[in-house]
Amino acid sequence: MKLGHQISITKGLLVVLLVLVSNASRAEGRAETRVCFTKRSRCFLKKIKCPKQCPTATPKNPNAKVCFVDCNSPICKAQCRRRIANCNGRGAACLDPRFIGGDGIVFYFHGKRNEHFSLVSDSNLQINARFIGLRPTGRSRDYTWIQALGILFAHRTFTLEATYAETWDSEVDHLKFTYDEKELVIPEGYGFIWTSPSKDLKIERTSNKNSVAVTLPGMAEIMVSIVPITEEDNRIHNYQIPSNDCFAHLEVQFRFFGLSQYVEGVLGRTYQPDFENPAKPGVSMPVVGGEDKYRTSSLLSANCRGCMFSPGGFPQQGEAMLMDSRSLDCTSRASSGNAIVCRK
Repeated sequence: MKLGHQISITKGLLVVLLVLVSNASRAEGRAETRVCFTKRSRCFLKKIKCPKQCPTATPKNPNAKVCFVDCNSPICKAQCRRRIANCNGRGAACLDPRFIGGDGIVFYFHGKRNEHFSLVSDSNLQINARFIGLRPTGRSRDYTWIQALGILFAHRTFTLEATYAETWDSEVDHLKFTYDEKELVIPEGYGFIWTSPSKDLKIERTSNKNSVAVTLPGMAEIMVSIVPITEEDNRIHNYQIPSNDCFAHLEVQFRFFGLSQYVEGVLGRTYQPDFENPAKPGVSMPVVGGEDKYRTSSLLSANCRGCMFSPGGFPQQGEAMLMDSRSLDCTSRASSGNAIVCRK
């Protein structure tokens, strides 16, 4: 083959390659347009373009920020956010359980190790937590962490838990699920989505392992990550963690779409419109009680003294519904359907 002909072919291939790369870049960078369909929203039917820094609500890169629109915000503008639990945001439950209520107030609820407590109890939704922990010699109370969530809705049940780990390995998935009290296997891998046959529950992997978004359409979105007690945590807080247990536990953030004004639970009560939080302002670690009122007999029981849940229950006629407008996520893959994606 002549040299000139070889050069011509090479140039042609380079041109084709450049065109493909250019098209791929434009497709990757094309910003989505979000539309809110909540009629009470000031953003109702407005087209909101995602920022160029986060052009999509469903990025291929698990570490990339997603396009987020709060349909109930007076400012109809998209923002960039990460799809993990924000332990400093409303609805968070992290650490030795440190909560941030719907009123934005920080409080601690210690409960007791190996017991269950209602975090949220409404007529149509019950969310319980199992606490794990330990009590070093000389302490008057347990150190506790949330190890599992149990959710009751309609006539369904769902559980999510952190499995035991002697030492932490981020390359091992520590998530375990059940649906209607049967083991549920969610394949590993970022972006994998499982939807229940009745479409009333969606689980999405937000990282390859140990993080998921749980969506109950029209009711709640829950961001969950599993983390261990690190050596630094142990040293700073003097937990005295044994060498054969890293106390893998959950970091959680809840977003609610339609709680009633009578909602109860350790966290749920802070969404009541007239709730007066007993957490003392100015205290470095404000602890609130409620163990006796919100203790349940198991992870999937709704038999606490303050529980409101009724299987198949719905808010009663005339009962006010509360929107968690300060943290509502309207992205198409992780919301209750208040917003959809439109592409030009």
